[in-house]
Amino acid sequence: MSSRPELARPAVAPTDSATPPNAVQRRPEFRGWTLWRRELLRLAVVATIGALVGVWFDAPVAGVAVVLVLVLLVQIRHLIQLRIWLQHPKRYDLPEPGGLWGEAFDALLDLQRKNRKKKKKLAAILAQFQASTAALPDGAVVLGPRGEISWFNTAARTLLGLRVPQDIGIRVPNLIRHPIFTDYFEKAHFEGEVEVPSPVNNSKTLLLRVIPYGNNQRLLIARDVSERQMLEVARRDFVANASHELRTPLTVLRGYLDMMEMDAQGNGVLSPWAAPLSEMRNQALRMESLVNDMLKLARLEAGRAQARDEKLDPPGLIRRTVEEARTLSKGQHRFEVEIDEGLKLTGPEAALHSIFQNLVTNAVRYTPVGGAVHVSWRETAEGARFAVEDTGIGVAPQDIPRLTERFYRVDVGRSRASGGTGLGLSIVKHALDAFDAQLDVDSEIGVGSTFACMFPPHRVIRDPVPGSTKDSLPTAH
Repeated sequence: MSSRPELARPAVAPTDSATPPNAVQRRPEFRGWTLWRRELLRLAVVATIGALVGVWFDAPVAGVAVVLVLVLLVQIRHLIQLRIWLQHPKRYDLPEPGGLWGEAFDALLDLQRKNRKKKKKLAAILAQFQASTAALPDGAVVLGPRGEISWFNTAARTLLGLRVPQDIGIRVPNLIRHPIFTDYFEKAHFEGEVEVPSPVNNSKTLLLRVIPYGNNQRLLIARDVSERQMLEVARRDFVANASHELRTPLTVLRGYLDMMEMDAQGNGVLSPWAAPLSEMRNQALRMESLVNDMLKLARLEAGRAQARDEKLDPPGLIRRTVEEARTLSKGQHRFEVEIDEGLKLTGPEAALHSIFQNLVTNAVRYTPVGGAVHVSWRETAEGARFAVEDTGIGVAPQDIPRLTERFYRVDVGRSRASGGTGLGLSIVKHALDAFDAQLDVDSEIGVGSTFACMFPPHRVIRDPVPGSTKDSLPTAH
């Protein structure tokens, strides 16, 4: 195939920045009329020549007809050449006629050169993108509208076991066959992320997240979090072992303090040490409570997989929890209880007791004397709702997202004075995980707080017990 030489192109009208103020730019319709006039003039000249030749043979009409037929054949020939070139642009060259066909062919070749430049530029960008994603430690998989695999990087091959070209076009749930990921993908609510075992190595844990983008396309990101999980297990084991080891010396210390406190009563030998001994005993009790909470949190973190689901009686457990809270309150608060007697749950009982106890106890601790604590248990359209509403000191909006962090305190001094360990809401959060539930917090400084636990429908059981009960205890003076 021979190369086509560069042809002279018509002058291009200057741009706005280079156009003189009094210059008139040529409009597209004006340019079209110019081309029509030029081609019609050329056709008239050719027809005139044919007529003159026909006059020589005493047949001017035949001369014009012959010339017009020749012009038509030339047009058909150019159309055939254009059609062949469009089918095989690399195999054939366009001719170099003059006139309108020459300008059209030159414009097509110019457009072809521009498209080749754009194609090379896009190819370079694509190669750069693939090289950069190939260097990522996280797996990246481009998915189509139905979840079919379009492309993936090198890390995705290692983490997910994907292969080229066998897995191209296959829906990703057919390759990552895990119920958690399948449910996450089919719901199409890609706000969070899920952890599943690696399809190629069960000892590895992958964090999967789907990010929608573009025209109904999705990007699946896979990250290996096995090392982080191992560190989390090591941290949890350390806390559990350290807390367990602290219980023995604390028990011995408390035993001796109890004995010494008995000798400090009245006119005993240790009566001058009564106040220090009492403070030491209170601090030992507080440390023992902290150790117990740390052990409970460690058990909740480690024991969810081994937790046994059973049918629970939340109404009875709520009543027992409220009675314990009334004892803690010593008649200084008003309690209001609203319970749906026929509403039951399935799950581990110890986790549910931790949820109820921590939320009700916190409401008592952070509600001033004379305040009210309202406890409710009722059915909703989303499942079941356990809520504790108080008229306490409230929580600032910027502190609410961090309430479930370990040892986080809004007011350190006041929390310690109330006997809190800073682990109560963290225990509630992990206990709710055993029920696939979530905690919602609504609070206002100086007005009060509402801590609501939302239990999903698959955990709720409706017993044929009619109605609900309400109970209230007025403030004691």
